[in-house]
Amino acid sequence: MSAATACMPLVPPPSPLHGSAAMAAVERRQPGAMETAKTGSEGTVVGCVIKSSHGNDEDCAGDDDGDAMMSRPRAVVQTLTCERKPFCEGFAFWRSIGRPELPELDPILSFDEFEFSVPAGFPDHPHRGFENVTYMLEGGISYHDFSGHKGTINTGDVQWLTAGRGVVHAEMPAGQGVQRGINIWINLSAADKMVEPRYQDLASHDVPAVVTADGVSVKVIAGECLGTRSPLLPRTPALCLDVALRAGARLRQPVPRGWSACAYVIHGEAAFVGSGSDGGSTVAAAARTLVVLGGDGDSVEVRGWADDAAGQGQGARVLLVAARPHGEAVVRDGPFVMSTREEVEQAREDYRRRRNGFEMADGWTSDHASTVAMR
Repeated sequence: MSAATACMPLVPPPSPLHGSAAMAAVERRQPGAMETAKTGSEGTVVGCVIKSSHGNDEDCAGDDDGDAMMSRPRAVVQTLTCERKPFCEGFAFWRSIGRPELPELDPILSFDEFEFSVPAGFPDHPHRGFENVTYMLEGGISYHDFSGHKGTINTGDVQWLTAGRGVVHAEMPAGQGVQRGINIWINLSAADKMVEPRYQDLASHDVPAVVTADGVSVKVIAGECLGTRSPLLPRTPALCLDVALRAGARLRQPVPRGWSACAYVIHGEAAFVGSGSDGGSTVAAAARTLVVLGGDGDSVEVRGWADDAAGQGQGARVLLVAARPHGEAVVRDGPFVMSTREEVEQAREDYRRRRNGFEMADGWTSDHASTVAMR
């Protein structure tokens, strides 16, 4: 899903929101069966280790109660206020990553809060080379892909799609009124661009949650927080937390050194506390603001903003996202994210000719195709 494909059929033209970079090599792998995982809530807690789907573990500094021992909170290096951008009838978005001021935050390619309703939608379209994360805040999205995988992502549900070598699917509003959610594109490494696609679906009631006595509530979408971990296994190692903070409450979350990290304030106002040679600083961020955290530190500290010493205030809801960067060249063109221009052109040709990962698209149309045609 992206604004580039909303209201557009099949392969969209290159989006002005996506640029290109220098070239790098890619390792291709042999085809196999698409993986689909309906994930339950029985994830295994392994201290503070973030696991990826291909066995690479990342150690975090910190103990099980979430307070990093002798940790250094990351300072805020950039804040971006997001404005509502209408794209077509029934679809608008607030873009934080993937805009001129912040084209990407390796490996995060785009980060949108979106709202859409009939007649907008995402008709049959392909993807290759990245992971597509959809987290619903309100309403739902119905989806159907060329392997027969179909369903609805409802309020509080998450779908972590590793597009890999190729997926073709459609996504449409699941009901009347406005549907709201978060959509994030996370790049795959050059070595993983051509892995088999995999869906990981996690229903709201299966998203692990933890609540502290002092007013912090966390839904652990990916990674681990406060000794609770998600069963999702991103291909690119990542952390994704939906954090609700009462006014004055705080969370210090370990994040591996070297990872890119950011936080998006969904509503309320949050304060981000960083360390520095001057003793540190506090940066306040209001709703629909993205905060980029610097790499010098091994934790992120966020608090619900309090208006006075008595701790009065509205608190905040924040989506904290971090991921291990690849440090590789990226070439983006519409629904394809590869390492070189030649690979992007190859992806387009593979899709047109229904080969090399797109074979199941030959003769296939989604359940939503007739609905789109009637609009």
